[in-house]
Amino acid sequence: MTKKNRLLVPLLTLGVFSILNTEMGITGIVPHIARYYNVPLTRAGLLVSAFALVVAFAGPTMPLLFSRINRKTVMLLATGAFAFSTLAAVFAPNFTFLLLIRILPAVFHPVYVSLAMTVAATSVPIEESQKAIARVFMGVSAGSLLGVPVSNFLANHLSLQAAMTFFAAINIIVFLATIFLVPSLPAEKGLSYGEQLRLLTRKTIWISIISVLLLNGAVFGFNAYLSDFLDTVSHLHVNLISLLLLGIGAANIVGNGLAGQLLAKIPKRLLISLPLVLIADYILLFLFGGAALPAIILLLIFGVLAGIEGNVNQYLIYNVGGDAPDFANGLFLAAANLGVTLGTSFCGFFIRSGKGTAFALLGSIIMFALGFLAILIRQAWVSKQKEKAGAETE
Repeated sequence: MTKKNRLLVPLLTLGVFSILNTEMGITGIVPHIARYYNVPLTRAGLLVSAFALVVAFAGPTMPLLFSRINRKTVMLLATGAFAFSTLAAVFAPNFTFLLLIRILPAVFHPVYVSLAMTVAATSVPIEESQKAIARVFMGVSAGSLLGVPVSNFLANHLSLQAAMTFFAAINIIVFLATIFLVPSLPAEKGLSYGEQLRLLTRKTIWISIISVLLLNGAVFGFNAYLSDFLDTVSHLHVNLISLLLLGIGAANIVGNGLAGQLLAKIPKRLLISLPLVLIADYILLFLFGGAALPAIILLLIFGVLAGIEGNVNQYLIYNVGGDAPDFANGLFLAAANLGVTLGTSFCGFFIRSGKGTAFALLGSIIMFALGFLAILIRQAWVSKQKEKAGAETE
């Protein structure tokens, strides 16, 4: 392999990290943005929910739209858009400008993530393809792990602009590295729209999409206001908040590792039990989150459970749509990000109604309960479908 090919997978991993870092890292500084621009906390939460809404609409369509274009060109468009927008955000004169400049490049989020998986798999020998894809996915976990605590630390100890500069610096590095280190990657024949869209005729796909929307909304609806919860409810020191956010990210990676084993061994039991365990954790956090030690313990447990939940979400859709994997992954990205938008808005309503960030947990609990019911329906439909298929083969 050439030097550029050897560097391709690590660069894709860094690229995915930069995009996830931009998307999720903002949650660590939502309270700072609200104070700096003098807007309500729930309005500042639009930086999370609006970004996710754009990704939700772009997820099923944008990867197919760009499938016939040279992949290096697409990578440059995506990384360039993120580099420009995050740099402009450093100098945003008001909140409206910041919101617009942040959400515009979100259309390239699903394009880059989908492309990164495909390019990684095809840039190495076939026996190494799964390892290459796994390395790219490390960028997802690393983006979620580092973005929130680093941005929170920089905002607390330097300034909001320093935190925004952190996002910009990573994206600019990736953009420049793409220019010089990525070879030309001509696109292969694009995927058939008809074959992809045929998935939407399956009711198991739709109930899986609803399940993912509710579960991801429940997790990230509260997570969008987590740093403010730790400040105003748990009353943790700013340094401890940054450290705990880092610990939650590390726990998330542990959950990712556990999820693969659990889905391989007990998928049905995991799908049913996970929402119930998360409901129990959130109820305890609502009751005892005002005390530092219980809050820390319960949030570390939440970190592990959220890591498992992210993998379960992908499994829910891919398990019933794996015959069209690219479109299935696009639907997963759409449902997951639409869930973030819905969850952030829904939990924000409870904050306004209950006059406190702790009440965001009630919104998440309701979404988990509805997600649990959706999974029960999904499992019944999947079982009925399997029985019907078995009867036809007899």
